[in-house]
Amino acid sequence: MKPRVAPQPIQDVSETALMVAMWRAAENTHPNPLYRDLLALKLAGDRGREITKGLPKGRTSISYWMMAIRTRVIDDLIREAVADGVDLVLNLGAGLDTRPYRLALPSNLCWVEVDCAKIIELKESRLFGEKPACKLKRAACDLADVSSRQAVLASASEQGRNTLVLTEGVIPYLSEEEVGALASDLNNYSCFRYWVVDYFSPLIRKYLQAQSRKMLENAPFKFAPEDYFDFFLSHGWQAKDVRYIVDAAQKLGRRPPTRVRVMFALRGLFLSPEERNQRKNCMAYVLFEPRLRLQPGAIHTADMSGMSA
Repeated sequence: MKPRVAPQPIQDVSETALMVAMWRAAENTHPNPLYRDLLALKLAGDRGREITKGLPKGRTSISYWMMAIRTRVIDDLIREAVADGVDLVLNLGAGLDTRPYRLALPSNLCWVEVDCAKIIELKESRLFGEKPACKLKRAACDLADVSSRQAVLASASEQGRNTLVLTEGVIPYLSEEEVGALASDLNNYSCFRYWVVDYFSPLIRKYLQAQSRKMLENAPFKFAPEDYFDFFLSHGWQAKDVRYIVDAAQKLGRRPPTRVRVMFALRGLFLSPEERNQRKNCMAYVLFEPRLRLQPGAIHTADMSGMSA
């Protein structure tokens, strides 16, 4: 009998896309799915299966749940933005996302996927023959390469007048300097109307950073500003809508795994109401819009209740 060979760990950030595709595919087997992604398994392939098999069971069940909520929340944000007049979606670090194929999108909507050449090639190969619902384009680009990134943004600015920028699962892997530079680049174009970004509070960020060191040591979390919302505000972006994962799960009727509920219930016994609320609001997806440019001497106050980092 051959000895069991341990699955090879994630080699770089691009391989997290294979893991995420496997987590999305799990929703297809749920009795009341929040979405269906019939292309996810094809994209994940054998390597995606190998990666998820190497994760601890408890971690996998939590990740499946989080991915289901995350995917549905962003689906809804995109649908609402398109209904509000968005004519182009610019998906930076698109990974193996399949929304142009599985969402009911207007045929005249333009969708641009940007990622490294390896991901673009894999996607085009495995999705050959599949038909997207809207106009779909792809561009290979290393987002950390300033000139390449700026060229992609300049090209996108010529294709749409009202653009939603999506960076699902991307910002945590970038440094504060890189995120600030991206925010400033986006602000150079008036067509970039909305920007969807992951939010992790300092509380959960420490946990996720520890987990990434254990399981994803080649894809560490880097983005850790002292004050998340102030960071984006200082780079020209203000929060228009914040959708917390726990609140969204409750509205969607999708309870967390039993292990998570028990853990939070036990720890909550020793927390104040304020601390419990902070723990509840530790993860979200934020819809940013360009910060209002005020006239000299004008006073502007924004209601940021529930948005402090």
